[in-house]
Order: sequence, then structure tokens, then C-alpha cells
Amino acid sequence: MTDFMLDPRLETDTFLLTDLPLCRVLLMNDSRYPWLILVPRQNGLREFHDLSREDQSRLMSEITLTTEALQGGHGPDKINVGALGNIVQQLHIHVLARFESDPAWPGPVWGIGEPAAYSKKQAGSLIREFRIQLGRVSS
Repeated sequence: MTDFMLDPRLETDTFLLTDLPLCRVLLMNDSRYPWLILVPRQNGLREFHDLSREDQSRLMSEITLTTEALQGGHGPDKINVGALGNIVQQLHIHVLARFESDPAWPGPVWGIGEPAAYSKKQAGSLIREFRIQLGRVSS
């Protein structure tokens, strides 16, 4: 396997959370929403169907794992899952907790207001929390 390269925009906009068997899990640096991004650690992927059938199934399992971690840790009203790739073409999946009280509800989060970056302390705390949640739901 070649060295995995993360798109520079994803690297700039996120914190590394952990690596699952297939995906790198990132925390979006926007404190308005508990927002995870899964990136399969294979270069050259743009679309879901670029993955092998086995990895497609693994990706669905890892999406489920992260949705359960968000649900358990934050109790959102809804969890949104999406893979757009119009700006960042590298295959990545957004998994974010939504609340009726959030600034974009009920519409999409993109283009609504300005991102509110986490402080180092907030990010560290949330990263630890998500690592614990992911550990609970994966066992």
C-alpha cells in the first residue's frame, strides 16, 4: 500500500481523531456542530464505487460506528451523512450531529454563517471524548 495522502484542505480544516481499519477519522474545526469526516486511506478515490465491494461494506460499517458515537455522545435531533466532493474531490464522508437549535436547521450547514474554530482545549477535550465513544461502540 502506498503512503496515504490527505487532501490539503481537509488537513487544514480538521483535527486528526483516529484511524479505523479503512478510514481516517477527522474532527471538523467548527464548534457549531459535532462534525466528523471519514476519509478512506487509499489514494486516488473520488467516488464510493471506486472502493472494492469489501471496502464499500467496511465504509458503511465505519459510518455506522461514527453515527453511533455521535448519537451516544451528543444526543442530536438528527445525524446527517453525506459525500459531496464538489470542492474537495478526494472521497470523504461527512457525519455530523444536527440540532433543531443549530444555526442552519433545518437546511444544510454549508454556506451558513462562519465556522467557529475550537480552542485548543475544546478540541483536545472533544477528541478525547470521541475516541472514548468510538471505543465503546466498536467493542
